[in-house]
Amino acid sequence: MAVPKRRQSKSRQKMRRGANRWKAPIFSNCSDCGATIPSHIACPSCGTYRGRKVLEVEAF
Repeated sequence: MAVPKRRQSKSRQKMRRGANRWKAPIFSNCSDCGATIPSHIACPSCGTYRGRKVLEVEAF
């Protein structure tokens, strides 16, 4: 089994762990209805994605 030859410094250890920190999800506005939605997801309120109708949404 491979074993590290030298100990990693605290700075390098923190840099490695810093890549795993939590990031807030990025939201955008729907171009058709203006609702706030996560990116790369069809709008649940109007059913459009990138300007095309992809979902049938029932009106309440």
